[in-house]
Amino acid sequence: MQRDIEPLSPVPLPESERNFRVVCIALTCALVVHSMLMVAVPVYALKLGASPLMLGVVFSAPYLLPLLLAIPLGGMVTRYGGRSLMIAGAVMMMVGLLLIVAFRGYGGLLAGQLLIGLGQLQMVLAGQSVISSLGTGPVLERYFGWYTTWLSGGQVVGPLIAGALIDFGETTRPAFFSMAGVALICVFFASSLTGKARRGIRVDLRKTGFRAQSRLLKSSSGAQISVAVTITSIFALSVHGSYLPAYLEDLDVAASTIGVLVSLRAVASMLIRPFIARVIAAVGGRQIAMLVSLAALSTGLVFLGFSEHALMIGLFSVFVGVGCGVLQPLSIVILAESVTDEQRSGALGMRMMANRGINFLAPLLFGIMLELAGFGASFFTAGVLVAIAGYLLFRFLQRLENS
Repeated sequence: MQRDIEPLSPVPLPESERNFRVVCIALTCALVVHSMLMVAVPVYALKLGASPLMLGVVFSAPYLLPLLLAIPLGGMVTRYGGRSLMIAGAVMMMVGLLLIVAFRGYGGLLAGQLLIGLGQLQMVLAGQSVISSLGTGPVLERYFGWYTTWLSGGQVVGPLIAGALIDFGETTRPAFFSMAGVALICVFFASSLTGKARRGIRVDLRKTGFRAQSRLLKSSSGAQISVAVTITSIFALSVHGSYLPAYLEDLDVAASTIGVLVSLRAVASMLIRPFIARVIAAVGGRQIAMLVSLAALSTGLVFLGFSEHALMIGLFSVFVGVGCGVLQPLSIVILAESVTDEQRSGALGMRMMANRGINFLAPLLFGIMLELAGFGASFFTAGVLVAIAGYLLFRFLQRLENS
C-alpha cells in the first residue's frame, strides 16, 4: 500500500531574522519617501519662487522637531517597543505628505516637512534599536551593513521615481501622492513585527533623558567617536542631498537626469555596505576606515561645485556615497557596542539628535554661503570643513592610543 507523503512545510525564519527583514523593508520604504522628497521639494520650492535662503529654511524644516525630541523619543522606544513607534512614525509621514498636497504654498510645505521629519525619526530610531539588540562585533557590523544597504536601495529608487513622475505629470502632485502611498506600506510592514520588537523595557527615566545622555557623552569615548563621525558625515550628506538638485536645476538639467545623478551617491553607498566588515578588516581596523572615508567625503565636496558636466558631478557624488556608506553604519555599531541594553535606545536618540541638528543647521549655513559666494565656493568650503573634522578626529584617536 502506498503511503501518503505530506508536503514539506517551509522552515520558519527565526524571530530575529524575520524582524530584521521586516525592519529593513519598512525603513527602505521610508527612505524611498525621503529620497523622493530630495527631488520633489527643491523643484516644488523653486516653482514657488524660493530664494536660496528660503530654500535653506525649507530644507531645514524636517529636522527641527527631531533636533528637540530625538532623546525623549529614544526613551519612548525603550519603554513601548519598536513596533508602536514605527507605526506612529509612518502614519505621521503620510499625514505630512497629504498636507503638502492639500495646502499649496510655503505654509503647507513647511508644516508637511515638520511632520515628515518627526515621523521618519520615529521610524529610524525604532528600527535601529531593534537591530542593535541582535548581536555584537562583526555580526553587528554585518547586520548594519545590510540594513544600510537596504536603505541605500531606497535612496537609489526614490529620486528616479520622483524625477519620472514630475516629468510625466508636469507637476509635483503625483510624486507627493505616490509618497503617501509608500508611507502606507511602511505602516503595513511595521505592524507585522513580533516578539521583542513589540515589548518595551521598564527603565528609570533618569537613564534615558538629556542628563543621562550628557553623562554618557562625557564618559564614553565610543559615544564621542560615534557622534563626531555622525555629525561630519551627515553634514556632507545634508549639503550634497539638499543642494545638488538645486545646483543641477540651476544648470538647466532635466528632472529625470537630476534623479539619476542624485541616485548615484546612494548607489555607491549601497554597493560598499554589504562588505563593510571585510573593508574594515582589509584596511586595518575601524579607525583607518573612518579616516579614509572622511578623506573621500572631503574630496567629493571640494570638487563638486566646480564641475558642470554630468560625468564629473556623478564621479564626485560617488566619492561622497562611498565615504558615507562606510561611516554611517560604523558610527551606529560603535555606539551600540559602547552602551548597555537599557541605555541603547536613549544613546541612539542622542546620536539622532546630533544627526538632526546638523541636518537642520547645514542647509541654513550652506544657504547663507550660497547667497554670498555661489555654488563653487560653497561646496569647496563644505569640503574643507569635513577635512578639518577628519584631522581633529585623527588627533583624538592618537590621544586615545597614547593614554
